[in-house]
Amino acid sequence: MKVGDAIAEIMKREGVEILCAYPVNHLIEHAAARDIRPVIVRQERIGLHMADAISRVTSGRKIGAFCMQHGPGAENAYGGVAQAFGESVPVLVMPMGYPRRLAHVPPNYNATIQMRGVTKSAEAVTSAAEVPNIMRRAFARLRNGRGGPVLVEIPSDLFAEDFPGELDYRPVVATRGAPDPLDVARAAEMLARAHRPVIYAGTGVHWAHAWPQLKALAELLAAPVTTSLGGKSAFPEDHPLALGSGGLAMPKPVRHFLDNADVILGLGCSFTESSFAVRIPKGPRIIHATLDPDHLEKDVRCDIGLTGDAGLVLEALLAELRGRVKGPREIAPVADEIQAVRAPWLAEWAALRDSEEVPLNPYRVLRDLWRTVDVDNTIITHDAGSPRDQLSPFWISRTPLSYLGWGKTTQLGYGLGLAMGAKLAAPDKLCINVWGDAAIGFTGMDFETAVRERIPILSILLNNFSMAIELKIMALSTEKYRTTDISGDYAAMARAFGGYGERVTRPEEIIPAIRRGIEQTRNGTPALLEFITAKETRVSRL
Repeated sequence: MKVGDAIAEIMKREGVEILCAYPVNHLIEHAAARDIRPVIVRQERIGLHMADAISRVTSGRKIGAFCMQHGPGAENAYGGVAQAFGESVPVLVMPMGYPRRLAHVPPNYNATIQMRGVTKSAEAVTSAAEVPNIMRRAFARLRNGRGGPVLVEIPSDLFAEDFPGELDYRPVVATRGAPDPLDVARAAEMLARAHRPVIYAGTGVHWAHAWPQLKALAELLAAPVTTSLGGKSAFPEDHPLALGSGGLAMPKPVRHFLDNADVILGLGCSFTESSFAVRIPKGPRIIHATLDPDHLEKDVRCDIGLTGDAGLVLEALLAELRGRVKGPREIAPVADEIQAVRAPWLAEWAALRDSEEVPLNPYRVLRDLWRTVDVDNTIITHDAGSPRDQLSPFWISRTPLSYLGWGKTTQLGYGLGLAMGAKLAAPDKLCINVWGDAAIGFTGMDFETAVRERIPILSILLNNFSMAIELKIMALSTEKYRTTDISGDYAAMARAFGGYGERVTRPEEIIPAIRRGIEQTRNGTPALLEFITAKETRVSRL
């Protein structure tokens, strides 16, 4: 058994089924020999984004993996690793390294050194005998604690070496941590006494599969629920207590209830301060429940900290509260207040969402998209900028993991890889990415990957031939040099790649085109629908 065989066998035993990759990395051949499917991308970032989505959609039950060549391949991959790190997603990253004798000779790129700031750990294989120990440590870090990418660098000269003896390896353990019972009791007492509690649910609820417990707690306390972008779909947004998700743009009830809360319970979240995250007010008392103690008191001061798995935190709180709260509280007054705030907010946006104008208003496109798809059997993700801010406040997610939200670091083009990875992990779902003409410029070539690798996603492109949100800050340079202008016939590009491409220009064409695109995906063909839209820059920023 060669070193590459040993590594591939360990991956197989750990349940890795797909290896996203860009050659040359000798691991691809070793993985294929063990029926791990290689998916070859056009650029490294997309491969990492696909692996990211595989981990997300399966809540870490299946670990996404990516490998690339040494030198430029590892260099190009940095952004994708950083994105997974920012979103706390477990991804196994396996660059091929320079031969051991050159690994530390400048200017050779040493991924183990350079990526330590954006990984949970970065370790190089330096001897064949150490492969099981290094891979065991890698998978243990992937399956325990807060998520994040783990890097194992394999020097190119090591693949040819024989692995000594028999491979003695079994899958690693996965653990969950629970909070201190005394802190749980204090938190339960604070929640029981609260007059206007609000629950802020983050991505940790998804990783813990704690959706039923979250719903039970909200209904017990009659507490309205908002989510981070990453936590969106953790709570059914058609529930009477749902406020919607908070990001740079948000539904008005989110801001109203957070600002008027006396206690905010943050569940499975980091409360990271960001230009793309909801602002947490300073007045309410804060209970912060997080898997990572390093997030306590990081950006938001808290009165009580609970460290542990979101599911175990919720179960402990529910047990404590049942001795303090006599049955579920009345939901109707809270639900009525939510509606009293939401209805006029929706009325303010009705003209854009119902617009008959040409070029198309992007809010109309997204309204019709929601009305046309089977929402509960769809996984959708946004891209950075306008697509995120136009989609997230108005898209009503009703089932867990039906929306892959993100926003701590906002690299353009992330959504395409997420949609493709989601389709690999959940082939029975309609998987959609919504992007703009700036984002497609970063990763659009990988629509060809979707065609070649038979990954039938639906790609919704909002094309206004401009970097519209930059217009206000680049007015002079745009006037003199057209610095915000961009262009392309992207539907034609999709057809040239062998996929389905259609350009849509009129409101009455939106829904028929979406139906045709969905039908193409059912037939196994990736579809790109290009909607020619106005330079709409208004977002629900509160």
